[in-house]
Amino acid sequence: MTATSERFTLDTNLLVYTIDSAAGLRHQLAREIIEHAAHLDCWLTLQAVSEFYAAATRKGIVPPLDAAAQAADWLELFPCAAASEASVRTALGEAANRRASYWNALLVATAGEAGCSAILTEDLADGTEMSGVRIHNPFSAAGGFTDQVRRLLGV
Repeated sequence: MTATSERFTLDTNLLVYTIDSAAGLRHQLAREIIEHAAHLDCWLTLQAVSEFYAAATRKGIVPPLDAAAQAADWLELFPCAAASEASVRTALGEAANRRASYWNALLVATAGEAGCSAILTEDLADGTEMSGVRIHNPFSAAGGFTDQVRRLLGV
């Protein structure tokens, strides 16, 4: 199967799963997502990379130096987008209207500004849209990837 050419991003939870061997199948699938995403039009937000470091070290998944090295590798591997004043304003509106937490709304708004049309995440309602970005939970209930994610990654 051939991957689509659409730009997408990954949420913090997928980044954390890549280093968390205790996550079982999600660990394996997240590593596969990163492997494919590195060859596609995948952007990361600086927020997701920063949250990865904070979560990985707070939970003690890896030592701080290892988490920092992994974050630095992703900064080299993927184009990255920073939050703008406009994305902060958008996130404030989404959070105030209770569509998402402020931090999730900021990540999605930033991705939308970077031209991403989809985000892979477990933290938001699968199949919905926010700030012009489609929300996809990459993990199917039966294990493995959802059909949308298979299409996006070309697997």
